[in-house]
Amino acid sequence: MSILSKTLQNELWDVAHALADAAGPIALQYFRTSGQDLENKLTYGFDPVTVADKAIEREMRAILAKRRPDDGVLGEEYENSTGTSGLTWVLDPIDGTRGFISGTPTWGVLIAVDAGEGPVLGLIDQPYTGERFAGGFDVASLTHNGHTRDLAVKSCADISDAIAFTTFPEVGTDAEGAAFERVAGQAKLTRYGMDCYAYALLALGQIDLVIEAGLNAYDIQGPIAVVEAAGGIVTDWQGGPAHAGGQALAASDKRVHEQALKLLNS
Repeated sequence: MSILSKTLQNELWDVAHALADAAGPIALQYFRTSGQDLENKLTYGFDPVTVADKAIEREMRAILAKRRPDDGVLGEEYENSTGTSGLTWVLDPIDGTRGFISGTPTWGVLIAVDAGEGPVLGLIDQPYTGERFAGGFDVASLTHNGHTRDLAVKSCADISDAIAFTTFPEVGTDAEGAAFERVAGQAKLTRYGMDCYAYALLALGQIDLVIEAGLNAYDIQGPIAVVEAAGGIVTDWQGGPAHAGGQALAASDKRVHEQALKLLNS
């Protein structure tokens, strides 16, 4: 479904914002409290999920069952469902659960609509700071405390002037970590641990690169929509589509994107 009517676009936006509106109060009920009820998804290592993750996704799925019953749903916490409309809602109830349980306001609720070849709209919503980053259908905006402004990435001609972010210092495999270090070694500044908030900062014009690996579709589709609507670029590390997950390279400028790609693959 490559062309969506304006009426359908407006409906999808309405539903996306309704999902975020429902998710926020649930997340804040548990954020910076002792009642997060952690589970670890991994036998070896640490991949946390909280009661908030599950409660948010259940609520979002309930809303979609009422308002968009023919759409598919791909979420982090529950089984995927295939719809008949050609549209799939891609949901990450709390992206950055490690930050959430640590009390840092760098997590977010991720919502996207995939029309078959990647996201056509997306939200990065940070309920604690009151920031909602939106992208898609000619919209690139940040709404904060009732005020809305346009989003636009900044220009960056050379990687020596770039600010680069990733979530984990080790990035992924040893080879992926070494590839990231080649970029970090050329960048002006490297920061860690921001999860989806890094993509929001890129769309806001604050930073230049986000480089990650080991992603799932629900980790990246919302950020792709927001960054691309703001004028940025998101690909995998070979320059191809990133919406299915795996490796991701987000850039504010095609020039710094090309330089980062060369370093990642050198």
